[in-house]
Amino acid sequence: MSLGARILELLPGRSDYAALRRTWRGDLLAGLTVGIVALPLALGFGISSGAGAEAGLITAIVAGVLAAVFGGSNVQVSGPTGAMVVVLAPIVATYGLGAVALVTVMGGVIVLLAGVLRLGRAASYIPWPVIEGFTLGIAVIIFLQQVPALTTPGSHPASHDNVVLTAARSLLEADPGYLLWSLGAVALVAAAMYLLPLLHPAVPASLTGIVVVTVLALLIGAPLADIGELPHGLPPLELPVMDAATALALVGPAATVAALAAIESLLSARVATSLADTGPYDPDRELVGQGLASIGAGLFGGMPATGAIARTAVNVRAGGRSRLAAVVHALVLLVVVLVAAGPVGQVPLAALSGVLMVTAIRMVHARTAGAILRSTRADAAAFIITAIVTVSVDLIVAVAIGMVVAGVFALRALARTTRVSRQPITVEPDPSDERVAILRIDGPLFFAAADSVLDTALEVEGVSVVILRLSQVESLDATGAHVLSEIVHRLEARGITVLIKGVREQHSRLLQTVGVLGALRHEAHLFDDLDAAIEHARSHVRRAAGASPRADPRAEEAG
Repeated sequence: MSLGARILELLPGRSDYAALRRTWRGDLLAGLTVGIVALPLALGFGISSGAGAEAGLITAIVAGVLAAVFGGSNVQVSGPTGAMVVVLAPIVATYGLGAVALVTVMGGVIVLLAGVLRLGRAASYIPWPVIEGFTLGIAVIIFLQQVPALTTPGSHPASHDNVVLTAARSLLEADPGYLLWSLGAVALVAAAMYLLPLLHPAVPASLTGIVVVTVLALLIGAPLADIGELPHGLPPLELPVMDAATALALVGPAATVAALAAIESLLSARVATSLADTGPYDPDRELVGQGLASIGAGLFGGMPATGAIARTAVNVRAGGRSRLAAVVHALVLLVVVLVAAGPVGQVPLAALSGVLMVTAIRMVHARTAGAILRSTRADAAAFIITAIVTVSVDLIVAVAIGMVVAGVFALRALARTTRVSRQPITVEPDPSDERVAILRIDGPLFFAAADSVLDTALEVEGVSVVILRLSQVESLDATGAHVLSEIVHRLEARGITVLIKGVREQHSRLLQTVGVLGALRHEAHLFDDLDAAIEHARSHVRRAAGASPRADPRAEEAG
C-alpha cells in the first residue's frame, strides 16, 4: 500500500457517521451528560496541573472536538486527565507556565507521527498488572496533589518535590482554620458524589455538589479561595513562543507527554469497545486524532489532551454511539465559557479538590487489585513496583520498569518450560546401547534457558555417542543455537560423537549460520529419523570396541 493510501485511511470519512440517523438522539443526550460531568474535571485538572482552570476548559473544548472528528474511536471523549496532570505539574514548576503551550504542541506532533508510522498497536504489549499499577499510582498522586490546596489559601499544587513530601509538608504547615473550611467543602462534595446517584443515576452529582458548596460559601462568607476570573470565550489562535534552547530543553518532557497521551488514549479506546457494541477502533487513527487534538489545544493556550476513560465510560453508558456525542460534550463546555464564566469563577478550589479526590479514589478498584495480588508473584510484583515507581519517580519510568519486571518474570517462567531429558532407547535392545545417550530438548531454546540446557547436556557421562533430539524445540534464537554449538564442541572435545536428529525446517538456517551443523564431525551426523540415528550410534560404539559394524554406509562415510 502506498504512503498516500495509508494516510487517507487515517483521515475522517463518511463511514464515521453511517449510523447517525438512528443514534443522534442518544448521542445528543450522552453529549449533554458528559459535558456536565466533564466541567468540574476540566477545571480541576487545569488548576491541579498548574496551567490554570482556563487551560483545562480550552483543552476539553478544542481537543474534545478534534479528537472526536479525527480519532479512531466512535465514542472516545478526550480532554485533560489526571495522568497528564501528574506529568505536566513538574514541567510547569521547572520551565514555567509559558512552556505549557509549547510542550503541548511538541507532544502532539510526536503522537501524530506515531500514528502516521502505524505504532498504534504498541500499547497492546503492556501487561494488565502494569496498567493497573500505573493507574493506582496516578490515583495516589492526584489525591495527594489536592492536599496543598486544602491546607493553605492560595497554595499551588505544582512543585518540584515528590508529591508525598509536598503533601506531608503542607499538612505540617497547615492553617488549621482554613483546613476546617476546606475539609467541610470536600465532605459536602464527596457526600453529593456518593449519595445523589443512589437517588437517581441521572443526577449530575459532582456538579450538584460544587453548586451547593459555592452557594453556601457565598451565603456564609466562607474564606475559601476560588477559581478567579475566567475568559468569556476562546483565546485567539497563536503559535507558542519558542526559541531553540527552550525547544531543545523540552524535547524530553514532550516525549514523556506524548508517550502518556498515546498509552492512555489507546487504553481508553480499547476499554470503550468492551463496554458496549460501539464498533471497532483504529489505534493508528486514534493516535493521529489525539496528536491533532493536543496540537490544536496548544495553539489556543491549552494543555496536552488524552482519551479520558471515565468520561468515555459515561458517554457509552449514557447512550453515545457516534462521534456526535463527544462533539456535543465540547460544545456544552463552550456554552459554559461563553455565558457562565462569571459564576464558574466563584467556585471554591476546595470543591474542585473534593471532586478530584473522589475521582482518584474511584480510579482504584479493590477487587481488581486483590485479584492481581492473589494471581502470581510475578504479576503482583509488577503491579506493586509500577505503583511505587509511579508515585516516587515518574510515570513513564514506572511503565518501563513495570514492563521490565513483568518481562523478566515471564522469561523466567518460559525458561522453566525448557527441559533436557535423557530418553530410553525403545527399539530392539543392543549391547552397545549403554554407550549411547539420547538427549531430548523440549520447549523454547532461547537466551533465558540457554545456560540450563548447556549445563544439563554436559552432565552426560560414560557414553561414546550422544544423539541430540531437536524435533521438540518450539522456538530458537541465536543464543540457543550458540549453546547447541557449544554442546557439540565440548562433547566432541571429550571424545563423544554427537549426532543431531529432527532439526525443524524453520531452524535449519539459523543452525547453519551460527555453526551448529558445521561443528558436527561429519555431515552424515545429521538425521531426520531416530531409528537411523540409533543404528548409526551403535555402529560407532562397536567400532570403538573393535567389533565389526553392521553394514551402514553412513558409518563408513563418517569414519
